Amino acid sequence: MVTRRLVLTGLGGTSIAALFPNAVWAAPIKPDAASALLVIDVQNCFLPGGSLAVKDGEQVVPLINRIAKGFANVVLTQDWHTAGHVSFASSHAGKKPFETVGLAYGQQVLWPDHCVQGTEGAALSKDLSIPQAGLIIRKGFHKDVDSYSAFTEADGKTTTGLAAYLKARKVKRLFLAGLATDFCVAWSALDARKAGFETYVIEDACRGIDTKGSLAKAWADMTKAGVKRIKSGDIAV
Repeated sequence: MVTRRLVLTGLGGTSIAALFPNAVWAAPIKPDAASALLVIDVQNCFLPGGSLAVKDGEQVVPLINRIAKGFANVVLTQDWHTAGHVSFASSHAGKKPFETVGLAYGQQVLWPDHCVQGTEGAALSKDLSIPQAGLIIRKGFHKDVDSYSAFTEADGKTTTGLAAYLKARKVKRLFLAGLATDFCVAWSALDARKAGFETYVIEDACRGIDTKGSLAKAWADMTKAGVKRIKSGDIAV
């Protein structure tokens, strides 16, 4: 097997491109002052033992902690629902979690009660270690509308103010990690693109729910919108 080291030591004056015309030698991405890490909903309800636990969700925490060391700009998001929130299956007679219901703003997936304001389940994971994080965005606190995205609620018009915050700090590139890939991460990434940010989703620093093909659809939608799919190892820390 030809390694990069052997190629580089044996090249002499020969061009790498000439020897390997289809090879891609990608340099690690170095976060700069115009870059921000957006950590989505790493909360107890989505971790093992939580009411809406995402499979292997706890595995993203050490990766996020490592990646975050390379970013001066970090924003955390937090689902922050009222009791009896419209997105809870328990708020709809005869409905079960993961069924859907039509609401004024469109189809809503119904969830187990989760991330209720002030509860231990709504708290951010105690294992997150990002002391430089500058902002926590709480979302989903309006009782009659859900909010997957860190930027815009599910009605498509009520904003959180995050885009303005980032632009005021001259951020141009966003890197997303957290839970869950196919809902809050994906919706946030799509809205980031709509807001004009260069957007990356760090695949191995996310985990998905994948209900009824939602994970594949989310990646397809993100790719179509120009979201770049990378791994944690692609970021220089």
